[in-house]
Amino acid sequence: MTYISVIFRCILFYAIIAASYRFMGKREVGELSVMDFIVSIFIAELAAISIENYKDSVFLSILPIITLVIIELIMARISLENENVRDIMDGKVSVIINRGKVNFKEMLKQRYNLDDLLTQLRAQSIKSIEEVDYAVLETSGKLSIFKRADDADRTYPLPLILDGKIQEDVLTQISKNKDWLNKKLKEENYKLEDIFYGFYQKNKLFLIKRENIK
Repeated sequence: MTYISVIFRCILFYAIIAASYRFMGKREVGELSVMDFIVSIFIAELAAISIENYKDSVFLSILPIITLVIIELIMARISLENENVRDIMDGKVSVIINRGKVNFKEMLKQRYNLDDLLTQLRAQSIKSIEEVDYAVLETSGKLSIFKRADDADRTYPLPLILDGKIQEDVLTQISKNKDWLNKKLKEENYKLEDIFYGFYQKNKLFLIKRENIK
């Protein structure tokens, strides 16, 4: 009877965890943020405890798992609409290499050392830092890289406005300021809060209004 109970709980929690991750979205599986990682550990630990303590009520483990999933879904919804919450939950991306120059100040802030950088460069078949024009440390910990050879004219898009918020670090990278951006918006008869996404490419500003994505 003991073996049957343990096997039953294994199958049950396998189904519950699989369903939970489907509810929380593909991002939970593909790229775990810090908060996602914590929730994943909690769920796995609760399942392991329940299987181990097979004499206890299975409901005592299912209830907290359901609670965690609901909390995660609620926070995901809030962070989708609120940039401040999103920054707290997921953090911000960090520019590690900008125009071929390593940003050691940002590396120190993120506790990201040179060995970490070189390891991720080698993982993408890049032999040296000189081959990189632009590298961004994503909130998932993955390093996104733009090679000099892939974009000799440096035409990749740089996000200037995200969900109505100005990305000041990007403005600095392209040697522009808020006055320049506000002037451009005024020329197009747009308001900042009306912009869902704005990017700078080939010395031009491209804007996508919120109403265009509904």
